[in-house]
Amino acid sequence: MEVLLTLNIAMIFSALNPNKVGIKYSGSEFYVMYKEMPLGVAMVPPFYQPSHSNTTVQTELVVTRVNILQAAALDLIRDATVNDRVPLRITGDVGARIRVLQINSPKVEVSLDCQIVISPRRRALTSKQCGVDGVNF
Repeated sequence: MEVLLTLNIAMIFSALNPNKVGIKYSGSEFYVMYKEMPLGVAMVPPFYQPSHSNTTVQTELVVTRVNILQAAALDLIRDATVNDRVPLRITGDVGARIRVLQINSPKVEVSLDCQIVISPRRRALTSKQCGVDGVNF
């Protein structure tokens, strides 16, 4: 017998560009995990960010048909319903090019690793800690 869980998590990424040049971002895939159990992939489309701007990009993580009889899935349900505290890890690579006078620089890729905690009842982010896990030129 299988008992399956399906849920949607709206995610909003914020990019701050205090520089005098624009940044052209490639499309990215962010992997979302709960206690090392993969939940899904959030796709962020490519976008251009003008200089001196703060840009928000919204995406949705769709978790479909996770077998909740697995131990980690049972912990996820308990954390969401009883503890109102769901810790998630989000990892992914972000490719970017600086754009000056319509000319793009070579691509720089930054690997991000974030630990976040969400409150399902409040539908809010309660903590976040993000870091750069590596940079490739």
